[in-house]
Amino acid sequence: MSAIDDLPPLRDVIATYELRARKALGQNFLLDLNLTSRIARIAGDLSGTDVIEVGPGPGGLTRGLLAEGARKVLAIEKDSRCLPALEQIARAYPGRLEVIEGDALKIDPLAHLSPPIAICANLPYNVGTELLVRWLTPEVWPPFWSSLTLMFQKEVAERIVAQPGSKAYGRLAILSQWRTDARIALHLPPEAFTPAPKVSSAVVHFTALPEPRYPADPKVLERVVATAFNQRRKMLRAALKGLAPDIEDHLTAVGIAPTERAERVPLEGFCALARSLASG
Repeated sequence: MSAIDDLPPLRDVIATYELRARKALGQNFLLDLNLTSRIARIAGDLSGTDVIEVGPGPGGLTRGLLAEGARKVLAIEKDSRCLPALEQIARAYPGRLEVIEGDALKIDPLAHLSPPIAICANLPYNVGTELLVRWLTPEVWPPFWSSLTLMFQKEVAERIVAQPGSKAYGRLAILSQWRTDARIALHLPPEAFTPAPKVSSAVVHFTALPEPRYPADPKVLERVVATAFNQRRKMLRAALKGLAPDIEDHLTAVGIAPTERAERVPLEGFCALARSLASG
């Protein structure tokens, strides 16, 4: 459907520009424009807001964001085949869409945008987690963005909102819940995409907190959490022994049993451990 604007339906766009999704780029296109508009609305009131979109593909979500009133969309697209389709959208929304060809992991978007800034994207599966961790762990907080509205595989989304003691609880849950309010806002079945992936997807909305829930150095916390959950079946004293020779003392000092396993330690405990290690 193309009821949100006067541009052609996305299936016609894909046919015109021969945009078959490439597995190597983690592409799965969302073609229902009513659905992309719904995702854009999850991001909240976008009027007066610049939006970063990574991996727009043929531009379904791009059109949703613009139709829902985003002041400007900065679309970062690695696949040059998609550029003509995005240029067509730019002509339909004069002055409101800027397209950059390149790798989102290597591009600094801030030179192109003005606050307030939101990020909304159907992230390519192969870079989604890495981008999320980068957005969650800047040295300075609050970050340049006010909210993230991101689509992931359902399994990744569940890891983001997981609680201590669950199998899904780990690095993503801690980093997400440390500095944001994160919630799953929408579930999407495989058949919503072209081509249909083998797994379901979900949209997660993150709202940046004014301050982290507990103080901690982001680099230290990220290193502690990554190390702890890399060997999650081990006791923490064994999993973390490479971080400090006296790791048992640090664990005991912050009230964590050295024999505990990572999946049972709450966010507050990991932040306290990161502070202890940072102070020596």
